[in-house]
Order: sequence, then structure tokens, then C-alpha cells
Amino acid sequence: MDKVLSEKRKGIICILGAALSFAFMNLFIKLAGDLPTYEKAFFRNAFALIMASLVLLKDKISFTAGKGNYHDLIMRALFGTIGVFFNFYAIDHLNIADASMLNKLSPFFSIVFSYWVLKEKAKPYQWICVIVAILGAMFILKPGVGSITTFPALIGFISGISAGFAYTFMRRATLKGVPKPYIVFFFSGFSTLCFMPFSITGYKPMSFVQFIFLLLTSISATCGQFSITAAYSHAKAADISVYDYTQIIFASLLGLFFLNEIPDISSIVGCIIIIGAGIFMFIKGKKE
Repeated sequence: MDKVLSEKRKGIICILGAALSFAFMNLFIKLAGDLPTYEKAFFRNAFALIMASLVLLKDKISFTAGKGNYHDLIMRALFGTIGVFFNFYAIDHLNIADASMLNKLSPFFSIVFSYWVLKEKAKPYQWICVIVAILGAMFILKPGVGSITTFPALIGFISGISAGFAYTFMRRATLKGVPKPYIVFFFSGFSTLCFMPFSITGYKPMSFVQFIFLLLTSISATCGQFSITAAYSHAKAADISVYDYTQIIFASLLGLFFLNEIPDISSIVGCIIIIGAGIFMFIKGKKE
């Protein structure tokens, strides 16, 4: 029993570390300034590719996925790449807390896509939570208000949908036995190749400070990726997934202290509704 509790504590610590890392990633993206979104995304994924390659070499994991796995890996990489690009765009144009919250809709959309891709039947309360979370997102999207933030918020909303789709195919790949470091490697390589042509032809020179912030973005993202992988190796998702929402708290504090960003009332209400739906789903799942 003590060993189980110890593993759970390790999982909680790791997922909190991942949440903090991704919150810092969002901050550094914003601090990198007016560089093109594809250029920021290229640097983020190129560094992750290097780190994932080193992990594969260290653990002596094959650089091939095996027959029958590439469809899932390509789908994970494709929608993951769309999710990263749209998320970075949203971060550049919204408060980092709002962008983070919209991206954190991914677990709810994973329920929808798991029903389709994995044939996993969701419980009625899970479908209700999905609907409630989408209604909460409307407070952040502010449709019909005519606000300048409406379009970037919609892009952030789509990033959450894309991430949910990507995580569904990632889950199917892991169920088939594909090592998690290889999934990170394949996704990072795919994304790097996608963004490379745009980064070469449309390259915008950056200052030394911008380069440092992009480097910190890459380091934070890579730390977050490996931390969340470690978290789920120590404990079940049902036991620790709710702690991932602390990223919203971290992002809000970082945005307040470093960017003087203060979410409006509508966004705060939306965040409360979405996080509330997530917590309810977590508690209900634990009881079952």
C-alpha cells in the first residue's frame, strides 16, 4: 500500500512539473515576440526531435515502429502538428491563460474521438461533461461579440480539438506496443519537416534575446513532454489527470506577473466551468 501511495505521489509531482513546464513554454512563446508562428513551432519541435533521438539511442529503442503502426503515428503527428501550430497562434494573440484553457479541452474531445476511433463507449455523465465544457469554452470564445480576440480564440478552440484527436491516436499506438519515446520522436520529426520549408523560405531574422526565448520554449516543452510521460508511468491517469489543470493556474500567475495579463470576467467564468467539468468527471470516475 505504501509503495502504491509513493508511486502516486511521484506521478502527481511529475504531472505538476509538466503543467509548470508547459505554462513556462506558453510564456516564453509570447516573450519571443513577433516571430512567425511556424518559426516558433519549428524551433520547439526541432529541439524535441534531438532530445527524443538521444533517448531512443540511450534506451536502445529501434528507429522503426513496426508494421501496422504507421497509420496511427501519422494521424497522431498530423493532428498534433495542427494542434501545436494553432495553440502557438492563440498564445500570440490571447492571454496565455485563455489559450492554455482552450487547449486543455483536449481530454473532453478525446472522449468523443475515442468512441469513434477506439470504439470505447463513454458513460452518460462523460457526454454531459463534454457538452458542459464546450459551453464553458463559449465564454472564452465570446461568439458574436465582435471582439478582436474572437478569431484567435476560435483557433485556440480548434487546437484543443486537434490535440484531442492526436491523443486518441497516440493512445491507440501505445496500446499496440509502440514505445512512448518513439511516439515523441515520430511526432517531433514529422512536425519539424512540416514547418521546415516555411521556416526556410519565410525566415525572419531574430535578435539574440528572441533566440534565447525560443530556446527556453523548446527546453520547457521537452521537459513537459518527458515529465508527463513519466507521470503516467508512475500512476494511473484516473488518479492524477485532474492535476494537469494546474497549468491554467500557473499560466494565469505567469501572465499576471510577467505580462500584466488579467483575464476578463467572461474568461474566468469559462475557465471555472471547464475545470469544474473536468473535476466532476475525475471524481465520478474515481467512484466507479
